[in-house]
Amino acid sequence: MANQESLDLFGEQGRFIKGRPIVTIFHNEQNLYTVLRIRVDETNHTYHDKEAVITGYFPKVYEQETYIFYGEFKEHPKFGLQFQANHFRKDMPQSKQGIVAYLSGEMFKGIGKKTAENIVETLGEDAISKILNQPSLLDSVPKLPPDKAKLLYDTLMEHQGLEQIMIALNQFGFGPQLSMRIYQAYKEETLSIIEKNPYKLVEDVEGIGFGRADELGYQLGMTGNHPDRIKAGCLYMLENECMQTGHVYMQTEDLLERVKALLEENKRDQIDYLNISNEIIKLEEEGKIIGEEKRVYLPSLFYAEKGLVTNIQRILKQTEYKDQFPESEFLLALGGLEERLGVQYAPTQREAIQTALMSPMMILTGGPGTGKTTVIKGIVELYGELHGCSLEIKDYHKKDEPFPFLLAAPTGRAAKRMSESTGLPAVTIHRLLGFNGTEGFEREDTSPLEGKILIVDETSMLDIWLANQLFKALPENIQVILVGDEDQLPSVGPGQVLKDLLHSERIPTVKLTDIYRQAEGSSIIELAHEIKKGRLPADVTIKQADRSFIKCSTAQVAQVVEKVALNAKTKGYSAKDIQVLAPMYRGPAGIDRLNVLLQEIFNPNPDGKRKEIAFGEVKYRIGDKVLQLVNQPESNVFNGDIGEIISIIYAKENTEKQDMIYISYEGNEVEYTRQDLTQITHAYCCSVHKSQGSEFPIVILPVTRSYYRMLQRNLIYTAITRSKQSLILCGEPDALKMGVERADESKRLTTLSEKLQEAIPPMNSKVEQSAKASAEMSLEEELMQVNPMIGMENVTPYDFMVND
Repeated sequence: MANQESLDLFGEQGRFIKGRPIVTIFHNEQNLYTVLRIRVDETNHTYHDKEAVITGYFPKVYEQETYIFYGEFKEHPKFGLQFQANHFRKDMPQSKQGIVAYLSGEMFKGIGKKTAENIVETLGEDAISKILNQPSLLDSVPKLPPDKAKLLYDTLMEHQGLEQIMIALNQFGFGPQLSMRIYQAYKEETLSIIEKNPYKLVEDVEGIGFGRADELGYQLGMTGNHPDRIKAGCLYMLENECMQTGHVYMQTEDLLERVKALLEENKRDQIDYLNISNEIIKLEEEGKIIGEEKRVYLPSLFYAEKGLVTNIQRILKQTEYKDQFPESEFLLALGGLEERLGVQYAPTQREAIQTALMSPMMILTGGPGTGKTTVIKGIVELYGELHGCSLEIKDYHKKDEPFPFLLAAPTGRAAKRMSESTGLPAVTIHRLLGFNGTEGFEREDTSPLEGKILIVDETSMLDIWLANQLFKALPENIQVILVGDEDQLPSVGPGQVLKDLLHSERIPTVKLTDIYRQAEGSSIIELAHEIKKGRLPADVTIKQADRSFIKCSTAQVAQVVEKVALNAKTKGYSAKDIQVLAPMYRGPAGIDRLNVLLQEIFNPNPDGKRKEIAFGEVKYRIGDKVLQLVNQPESNVFNGDIGEIISIIYAKENTEKQDMIYISYEGNEVEYTRQDLTQITHAYCCSVHKSQGSEFPIVILPVTRSYYRMLQRNLIYTAITRSKQSLILCGEPDALKMGVERADESKRLTTLSEKLQEAIPPMNSKVEQSAKASAEMSLEEELMQVNPMIGMENVTPYDFMVND
């Protein structure tokens, strides 16, 4: 126990434990999360052991130093009693001799005892705090060179400075993890930046929203119409609206109203529209937003749209593909392909293949069962035959030439399906572009892709950022085929690229409408196409060979899902074969609840003998089906990929001294530490958005009124079209009917279609022909050839005068 002096000294800070580090068990250089063991000197807890394990967010600690940690003891379910520190500080010497010994220690390179004595003689026994608050005081120390003064200050800041900052941030109400993020963003300038403009936190630090910064601003006296407060509100509202709803811009009037409501939310302030308008103008002058007509954009989204239009225009200007093969040659090759593959293409499929081969760019669209995959294979095979290109990669390795076929999709599972259907390698778009996380993409306009033809599947999932990045990386003389279903959910990120490309009517498009799988007896395909038209077939609740509807209430959904899953398991189906999809995470029929239930069915641990790791309220076990939530390009695993936990190694079993989980994504094994487990979740049940780009043998889809906010036609359509063999709907028929009749009410605000129409003339028009004829003509030459009096024959100067 601590003595009374220590209790008085640290009483304001709360519970503490003081001691010297024995060993650092774990230290993460990225977020500074640390686990260490200390030898206990004193504490005001009821704790009598000589050693203790400390966890928290710290910089590197030194074994020869004494530290004071503030926080509470917590019982870890596996590792026992640990002291979770909210903040800490070094135990500084209080005497003159102690300070001299500290400053002349090995931590301060080049500072000897004599120099340390000079510093203390000059600045006094509170020299350390004086230096931290006013480093220029070191100039007054005799015979202290500037380089040593700087080194001394930097070292103090690295250790004492961080401790002071962490304590101050704790007093502002920030927890240790968020405090460390703030420190990593601003380093030693943290407190000065926050005190000058706390609203910068919204822009610079992930996890801090406007409300949190606004409370801090209020504490610091930045209230009402303070310019920094209004600017932060504008940026927060614009970014939040684009990220949450998928808009590319906001209408100026809407932005004004929403920002005013946000700033007046606390009921303390009245904000003038004029003040908001003035700050919006300043933000534009600073380059933080872009205004165009009555629209306000984030610069990244504005330039993404603009860049995509420029590169589509560049691709479409290629003229060498039209008429490159006589139609007779094409038809002869097509006939030979049909005979070789044992298929007969329908007229629209033939048109799609021919358009793809004869155009620099084409969109192939259509619902499930319309033969998009068949057409993709036909394009690849015929391109190879007509161009004399081998479909074998090894043939190009021998010649040291790039493989001409580039096949990609937004998700790993969609890419795998492309590869299986064509026999060619297909990758995620991120991997194709060499995405390397924070550093961006390796492939762009300065180092373009190498290939002759690019086919992108599941284009409906492309957001405006990724689409721009992809087209920016396209080389000259490449043919592009975009494949997708416009009736599926739009991208998670901003924009609606496929829908806008189609709506612009500037890109050759073939829409497949004939349903071929319906002829094979697929009632799921028939149901999907009826839903696409906004209606339900009369027999939707009647059991079919490949689908059924189980009526139940919200409270009964979990019981029904459990019964269906158990029944499927007894018939030999595994968790890989069955996918439960739900629109929402919370509630009795939500994703979180269903994942717990399904884990106990497909991967139980009744006797506790199977390895598992608890992370919050979730338990991960070997054999669990899991979903990746963020892009991790360095491991070639991306948001939406589904994998299986194949190994768990406890901290006591490895040299790293921490728990490890290994997950296989189709043979790609990825390592996760405990800190990485925020990147995954169970995948027995997942959201409809996360399922895009994937297909499953069996899909179970609950639909109840409790999902009302999320129920709409494109979500239900997307969920149903994930099923390959069997679909089990459960819930309330009227909820399904309501969702199908409810089109997507939240129209995304984009200008891609409009910009394409402005930049590119209509297809096959006289305007297009004349544009091609004058492509080499400069603007000045063109203007010189125009007769300025066209249409002015009967006009005189008097017609322009205004009568008084």
